[in-house]
Amino acid sequence: MSGYFWQYGTIAALSIFGVAFVAVAFLFNRLMRPRKPHREKLTTYECGIDPVGEGWSQTQVRYYIFAFLFVIFDVESVFLFPWAVVFERSRNPGLVLAEMVVFIGVLAVGLLYAWRKKVLEWL
Repeated sequence: MSGYFWQYGTIAALSIFGVAFVAVAFLFNRLMRPRKPHREKLTTYECGIDPVGEGWSQTQVRYYIFAFLFVIFDVESVFLFPWAVVFERSRNPGLVLAEMVVFIGVLAVGLLYAWRKKVLEWL
């Protein structure tokens, strides 16, 4: 039984060591960095040009939708590679193929829905 709890002790010790290491690194960074605040250093940096206007502006939702759709289809491509390995080694390739057809079908329905709602039009 002691070997069982020893594993948790090892994980706890490594976790404490990791947190302490990061904390010490941040502490040394704070102590060793040069601190000479100037008005120029505290302004917002925009390509070397002084900022103009307010810092708050509205962003259209379609940019977030594009990013969300990209993530969905990027994750789909990540799942295709392990599926290919499973498909190659499978005893029942028809079942594995059917599962992937259902997976791609669900994503295709989502893409069709986005296309019908005109989400994919940029302007």
